Order: sequence, then structure tokens, then C-alpha cells
Amino acid sequence: MKEFDKISIQEISKEDMLTIIKALEYTGTKTKIKEFINLKNNILKELSSLAETTEEEFLKYLSSSSSVESIL
Repeated sequence: MKEFDKISIQEISKEDMLTIIKALEYTGTKTKIKEFINLKNNILKELSSLAETTEEEFLKYLSSSSSVESIL
């Protein structure tokens, strides 16, 4: 197996990314394990930086055509 330090997420859908973010938030909140919240925050910070927007605007963008919000 080839070793690597970073993983690209360029092929992940908006809905899948929103699901990951929401799952990390839910798990962190329910379990009180801060690493889940930290990971969610880091992912959101990096993605919003790449998109050159705020974290709130990026979440709105991900949510714009997603059914994930209605599930959570």
C-alpha cells in the first residue's frame, strides 16, 4: 500500500460533506468528546478558507440543496 500524509476530498459531494460535518457536530455534542467538535471546526475552517467565504456562508452553501438538514 502506498503511504500518504494527506487525503484529497475534491470528489466528495456537497451533501456528503454536510453529512460528515453534521455527524461530527452531533457526535461531539452527544458524547462530550471535544475532538469531534475540533475536527468539525477544522474541516469547516479549511473549506471556507478555500472557498474564500465565511464558515456560516459555506454551511449555507452546503445546505442549499441538501436533504441532510431535514434529517438532523
